[in-house]
Amino acid sequence: MDVVSFTRQLVDIESITGNEGPAGDFIHHELGLMGFHAEKMPVEGQRCNVFAISPEQPRPEIVFSTHMDTVPPYIPSSETADRIYGRGSCDAKGIIAAQVAAADRLRKEGIHVGLLFVVGEERDSLGAKVANQQTRGSKFLVNGEPTENRIAVASKGSLRVEVIAEGRMAHSAYPELGESAIDKLIEALNRLRAMKLPVADGIGPCTLNIGMIEGGRAPNVIPDHAKAKLLYRLVGPSEGLKSQIQEAVQGLAKAEVTLEIPFVRLRTLDGLRTMTAAFTTDIPALSNWGQPLLVGPGSIHVAHTEDEYIEKKQVNDAVDLYCEIAKQLARQPRVSDLGWTPPSSRNELHER
Repeated sequence: MDVVSFTRQLVDIESITGNEGPAGDFIHHELGLMGFHAEKMPVEGQRCNVFAISPEQPRPEIVFSTHMDTVPPYIPSSETADRIYGRGSCDAKGIIAAQVAAADRLRKEGIHVGLLFVVGEERDSLGAKVANQQTRGSKFLVNGEPTENRIAVASKGSLRVEVIAEGRMAHSAYPELGESAIDKLIEALNRLRAMKLPVADGIGPCTLNIGMIEGGRAPNVIPDHAKAKLLYRLVGPSEGLKSQIQEAVQGLAKAEVTLEIPFVRLRTLDGLRTMTAAFTTDIPALSNWGQPLLVGPGSIHVAHTEDEYIEKKQVNDAVDLYCEIAKQLARQPRVSDLGWTPPSSRNELHER
């Protein structure tokens, strides 16, 4: 299998979240031609997950998985001697190609893994949530995201918070007659920025991004409403942080949690380079598919950019890496012996 050609074919199929139907059709068709038993898991409208197995092993203990959707805008593929460019090349269509190639090679060696490709990861993990209700008894889930072929020891969680301030409108020439919601919001945000955030040994710090601020009505009106949208990257339990946030904004604004994805510590394997994923993945939404591992080719630093690319060497190296991981996992004890407890997502929302 030519993983470069397969990656480019996938990139050239526009599959921005919501439009994954054609990409699913292509993957389903190609896997069938390769001798896999492939099925579509309906998700929404024409959107389907794709699950494939070797006919010789209908209930594989190991499943390779990643997502077929991309962020906008659509960017067609191109290549140089060393790289494949285009939307989804590294996040995560090059990973799909590497996982398919690895599963094909492993099958010829008598090792049978499943393949699960889902929709909606970039928005709400809808495909993963649907798949989580249709598990096939696997022990291990090898999830693919751009980690530069290093296995993740953990994946940071996400806590999305809206900070909302209310005031009273007045003519801006007479500010004493009003109450500025924007002034309150600014002070609340300053308090939040001054908070000491948690740090986890071997993982790093919790971080804060103030992503959006909006409010007011006109330059000559004292604003009666203002809000900001914040995203914290979690490195542990969130209860203490949420209490700190509420205390910091008290008397100025209210803070509402609109998203929470838990921090997850992950299984690693001997002999593999490691990293910490500062981003979130589908793993919390696929908790019923077995003990998770996170690894894949490509750099997250170029994902979602106008020049997104993946190194050809990394894609080819990933085929060897996925094969080695499957062989190691095939020798592992049952999940119940590993102390694995699936994480629980506290919210129906999802955001990378």
